[in-house]
Amino acid sequence: MLGRMITIVMGVSGSGKSTIGADLAARLGQPFVDGDHLHPQGNRDKMAQGMPLDDADRRPWLAAIVAEMDRHRRDGGSLVLACSALKRRYRDFLRSGHDDVKFVYLRGSRDLLAERLGHRAGHFFDPALLDSQLATLEEPGEAEAMRVDIGKPPAELVECIIRADCHGPQP
Repeated sequence: MLGRMITIVMGVSGSGKSTIGADLAARLGQPFVDGDHLHPQGNRDKMAQGMPLDDADRRPWLAAIVAEMDRHRRDGGSLVLACSALKRRYRDFLRSGHDDVKFVYLRGSRDLLAERLGHRAGHFFDPALLDSQLATLEEPGEAEAMRVDIGKPPAELVECIIRADCHGPQP
């Protein structure tokens, strides 16, 4: 992971995008942006009420993420960003023809994800939406993203991402 790069840590809610993304950014000495903070308030309200987002809801959010990525490009810097990026067309939009975007896909079993969401407090995402996210998810292939099993501690995951050596059991 050398040179200017935008690394998008992706996956469904509960996969650890914010934790792994922030830790990875700190290890790399790069800024971190949590895509959740770029959601319009209407999206946050909708998810808090247990209502899944649709493509129309996600459009302004994804545009805000691309604007943030472009700002970092203009400044000449790298960036680590957490974003669910559930569908291939969302990832294509985020990439927008740039070759400096790399995806790290955090994968986990439904049981592990549900357990993590059950222990999370103070987040606007209603854990009941997990099944909706899993149904929406179009898993990226190995050529599109580094696939990482989330069953290990965050520090181990960050190290294997940096080494680009995240092999092991997949759920």
